Amino acid sequence: MTTLAPVSNTATASDRGSGATLAVLLGAYMLIALDATVVSVALPALQRQMHFSATALSWVPNAYALTFGGLLLLGSRVGDVLGRRRAFSAGVALFTIASLLGGLAPNAGLLLAARAVQGVGAALSTPNVLALIAVNFDEGPARNRALSFYSAGAGLGGSLGMLLGGALTSWLSWRWALLINVPVGVVVALAAPRVIREPERQPGRFDVAGAITGTLGSTVLVYGVLRASDRGWTDALALATLTAAALLLISFLAVELKARQPLLPLEFLRDRGRIGAYLNMFLIPAGMFPTFFLLTLYFQEVLGYSALRTGLGFLPMTLVLFTTVRLMPRVLARVNLRAVLVTGAALVVLGGVWLTRLSEHGGYPAQLLGPLVLIGLGGGMSFMPMSALVLRGVTPARSGAAAGLLQTLQWTGGTVGTAVLVSLFSNTSRHGTGSAAHRLVQGIDAAFVLGTAVAAAAVLVATLVIRDRKA
Repeated sequence: MTTLAPVSNTATASDRGSGATLAVLLGAYMLIALDATVVSVALPALQRQMHFSATALSWVPNAYALTFGGLLLLGSRVGDVLGRRRAFSAGVALFTIASLLGGLAPNAGLLLAARAVQGVGAALSTPNVLALIAVNFDEGPARNRALSFYSAGAGLGGSLGMLLGGALTSWLSWRWALLINVPVGVVVALAAPRVIREPERQPGRFDVAGAITGTLGSTVLVYGVLRASDRGWTDALALATLTAAALLLISFLAVELKARQPLLPLEFLRDRGRIGAYLNMFLIPAGMFPTFFLLTLYFQEVLGYSALRTGLGFLPMTLVLFTTVRLMPRVLARVNLRAVLVTGAALVVLGGVWLTRLSEHGGYPAQLLGPLVLIGLGGGMSFMPMSALVLRGVTPARSGAAAGLLQTLQWTGGTVGTAVLVSLFSNTSRHGTGSAAHRLVQGIDAAFVLGTAVAAAAVLVATLVIRDRKA
């Protein structure tokens, strides 16, 4: 049983582990996950109204991804030192203010700046969601139930983002894809001090050298991947940026080996099960997250779906994923953890293989319903057990760092995977043959082949690295 540090705050002991606590934490996490996709469906309308060039338009999602992915590790350490609830609330408030400014932005420059600030707020709040779950819910059934909802957050938020973005863009304006965050963010920020239990702050100083090298390394890596996706993997600046990122991340590890209070405690990497969970928390999102972008193109450009109907097309995956993660605590009480993780990753592979067979003449029931159900089922069987495995046995003093690394790998994996697969899609469709729809499908099929290979690597990790059988 994890020993909880004494606290002093407005939340009483009866609030601990309550539904209100979980609702506030998941409300914030859903906002972050939703914002990763809600703007995507609105991009064509946004480009027309704001007069974005094609290159500038790509930075509407990229500005958010860059600051979010680059600052996650730092955000977790801020929570450790200054207080996780305080960091969480500040991140939600910053995200909400940036959403308001973005929704009201009169020009492209201010919109991109607001998206970057949204990423900063997300990086400050997101790792502290998982850390606060670790503190507010005892290890065991209570925490597993909370993690089951948390693990559905990314997939559920992403799918609802597509649906909500399509509806708001079709019925109102692209601006509401950002403004919808404001009322939810205000409620979460005001409720957090009342219902979330704050652990005692961890005394000490910031690991300045680790923060600089880790933050720069993560940010430069994300920028390099985004640049390569946009300009090609032979682009000189992209290659130079990726090389610099590798050197910075190596420097970060060297610094952490010597730091007295490291940003990333390297003892996390001495546990074989935790290493496997971290690896798969990068690989599975890298294979799964590009599905949203690729199938959005297929829905709208090949099948002729509207933005709203596109969002509805992802609904089966969302429902299956949510149902599966809710059942995971009961499953883990009866089935060994490694078997669950191997099966989950294998189902994602099967769904990916099915999607490599898309054609321009196919329909939704025959070509899309089955693989979306398989991917939702596989994702639901993967994310909650991996989160539980990472947090098991972690003391409150280390929960922020453990959660920060988990979130960094999850969202960086999704960003890198999307960038690489979209680059492959673009190159393949550009050099394809036949009609425009046929070339587009050729590119999508090629991207899913690579995405399936990434998911297959997760099967190997779950099989060969994770030996832990405890639930």
